[in-house]
Amino acid sequence: MKLQPVEKISGIAPNDFVRDYLNKGQPVIIKDFISPDSACWTKWSYDYFKEIAGSEVVNIYGKEEESQNYAASPPVGKMTFGEYLDKISAEPTELRLFLFNLLKLRPELKKDVVYNDVTGGKVLQGLPFMFFGGEGSSTRNHFDIDMSHVFISQFQGYKRIWLFPNNQSDLMYKLPYNFHSIANLKTSSTDVYPALKLLDGYEAVIGPGETCYMPAGWWHYIQYETEGYSISVRALANSFAEKLKGARNLFVTRHFDDTMRKIFKNRWLDYKVEVATKRANKAIKRNQK
Repeated sequence: MKLQPVEKISGIAPNDFVRDYLNKGQPVIIKDFISPDSACWTKWSYDYFKEIAGSEVVNIYGKEEESQNYAASPPVGKMTFGEYLDKISAEPTELRLFLFNLLKLRPELKKDVVYNDVTGGKVLQGLPFMFFGGEGSSTRNHFDIDMSHVFISQFQGYKRIWLFPNNQSDLMYKLPYNFHSIANLKTSSTDVYPALKLLDGYEAVIGPGETCYMPAGWWHYIQYETEGYSISVRALANSFAEKLKGARNLFVTRHFDDTMRKIFKNRWLDYKVEVATKRANKAIKRNQK
């Protein structure tokens, strides 16, 4: 697996960003996507979050290796938001909050974040999601089902993100009818998954105030270097074909997969793993020519 660092930029005009990054599907780290004058930088803290929403009960997510047959991993438990923040502050943990909508629970928080929309108005600022994780936690390798562009902004702590274009899906051992890989990019053996050695992607490390732009359909494997949290917002895919694919994934593909899993149970996963392995082996041969 080859990884090259993601470029960092600031002060870019929207026309230049759309031309050089959005339209080309080129990942980049934006250093001023969240305005430094935003109130969040001086107002937000774990203590503040506990004060305004600490009693809210939240779903907790953990390791994802045991939920390979699911498009979205089920939660492993529940606790109050305050208890979760205390836990990640006290010790490393694999527990995460996934697509946590604190800004919907407490809408007043939205005005604390001022976006420097480098897309010229394409970012859907009204649909933010928050992600919290403990030191050492990670997401499984996946691409987003809706095929949107994603801007993930770090507010506390550091994340390491590995990025790969969608045309490397076969090398990823992508499960058919799903949007994730059966291989863990960090821990899986290349003796078992030899196609991983041929991956060619990018590495981004983002800290407070930095935003990673992930192009539509790109694979990403996110690792929490420290405990922390981020906000993601989206922009619709460039082409009608990508938008249509995202809609099909949301409204057809994942429901078909759910139905087949209910009917065939573990045999359905066994079939998908077999297909993913065959496709990876063919991709290896194509790359060797």
